[in-house]
Amino acid sequence: MKLGAFSVSINVKDINVSKSFYENLGFQVFGGDITQNWLIMKNENCIIGLFQGMFEKNILTFNPGWSQEAENLDSFTDVRELQKQLRKKGIEILTEADELTEGPAHFTLEDPDGNLILIDQHR
Repeated sequence: MKLGAFSVSINVKDINVSKSFYENLGFQVFGGDITQNWLIMKNENCIIGLFQGMFEKNILTFNPGWSQEAENLDSFTDVRELQKQLRKKGIEILTEADELTEGPAHFTLEDPDGNLILIDQHR
């Protein structure tokens, strides 16, 4: 099962303070828009997303079809196929990707400890 690029999406109180903190840890802005209260930051292969006021909890995020460099992969498992495979394994899907569509889509689930997981395909 290929889940694609991994990152942690962090719910922050003040995006400017968090940006400075993570820059001190060696992260650099990789994408996003601070005026919209979200940034993607990178330190080598580690990717974090800083999100102010967009969701309640931190989220483990996987992006099928993307490498850790946010580049398209030639071969990947479509988000709808991942959803089907997980459902067959008895894993509850909280929000579902429409299996009748193609292209960008996402679904969410929780691990046994209540950590939210987002499977988010951008292509």
